[in-house]
Amino acid sequence: MNRHIKKISSYAMIGGVSALLITSLTGCGGSEEQASTQPAEKPAIKKEGATVTIEEKPVGTFKIIDEVPSTTARVILRDANGTERILSQAEIDKLVKEEEAKVDAGTSNLTKNPEEVKEAGGMGLAGTIMASMAAGMVGSFLMNKLMNNQNYQQNRRTSYKSPQTYSRSQSSFKKARAGGGGFSSTKKSTAPRKSGFFSSKKKASSSRSSFGG
Repeated sequence: MNRHIKKISSYAMIGGVSALLITSLTGCGGSEEQASTQPAEKPAIKKEGATVTIEEKPVGTFKIIDEVPSTTARVILRDANGTERILSQAEIDKLVKEEEAKVDAGTSNLTKNPEEVKEAGGMGLAGTIMASMAAGMVGSFLMNKLMNNQNYQQNRRTSYKSPQTYSRSQSSFKKARAGGGGFSSTKKSTAPRKSGFFSSKKKASSSRSSFGG
């Protein structure tokens, strides 16, 4: 009787160990499968500063006419009369927020077919800003939603006034990245400038003191 009990206990122990091994192997296989099905990382967004000049001509139609690397993001708007002004950060934030709502609703020209955008008269001011090199800095969260959109990538090129304007912009940023410089600064020196009168007076005074011993 005791022999039978020992045999049954041995079989039970072997069965338990086998089940444990099978569970462990299944768990390992599952984790490998989960790792292999994880989505690939999105391309990094370039948060580059840029001074962008946008022209409105005719009214309601916007095109990038100039764009250079900068230490900050600055948008200059030239209206149909040729008058230029720098958009405030509050204005840019408002435009980007409104455009993001359109992207979420599927009504933004940024993500529409390029031909449809052309017929509609362009991408509007907010869309043109988001097509510029300053987009990553002024609207990085929105850029996350646009990076993999093919229509957006095509519409970016058409937001420039001409192919030459687009090529010139790409070339300037490429040089800036390669050389680690080339970025224009918007800061001006605040040190007071001395007039020539006071400068010459100072020199004359020093000359007299040297002769006087």
